[in-house]
Amino acid sequence: MYLKYFICVLFTIYTVFGVHVSNLSGSCIRCLCHVAGCDMSHGCSGGYCGPFYISKLYWIDAGKPTLANDDPERDEAFEDCARDYFCSIRVIESYMAKYGKDCNNDGVTNCFDFMMINYHGGRACSDPLFLSPQGLRWLAKFEECRF
Repeated sequence: MYLKYFICVLFTIYTVFGVHVSNLSGSCIRCLCHVAGCDMSHGCSGGYCGPFYISKLYWIDAGKPTLANDDPERDEAFEDCARDYFCSIRVIESYMAKYGKDCNNDGVTNCFDFMMINYHGGRACSDPLFLSPQGLRWLAKFEECRF
C-alpha cells in the first residue's frame, strides 16, 4: 500500500514540476539566469527570448515545452514560454536532461557544466570560454554566483 502511495507521489511530482536533473538545483538555475542576463522584462530580440535568452532551436531541442494548455505548434508558443520564467526553467531542465554531461572532465556534472552547455549548446560544451569576449563575460558572471 505504501509503495503505491510513494509511486503516485513521485509521479505527481515529476508531472507537475518536470524532469529532475542531478545537480541542477534552484541556486544553479538562478545562476544560469544571472549569467544569461536574467532580464525579466526581456521579450525577444535577435532570435533569443526571455530571462535565459533562449533560442527557438534550444527550445525545440528541449522538446518544445509550453505554458499550460498551450500547443507547441502554435506560432507564438516558443516566445510565450521563453518569456515566462517558470516555463523557461522547464526548457532549461529538459535541455539539460537531454544534453547534460561533464563538459570540463572533472568527474562531476555540475552547474559549471550546465553553464557551458547553455553557452555552447549540448554538443560542443567542452570548448573553452576564455577564447572570446562573450565567453569571458559568462565566466565572470558565473564567478559572481554564490551556491
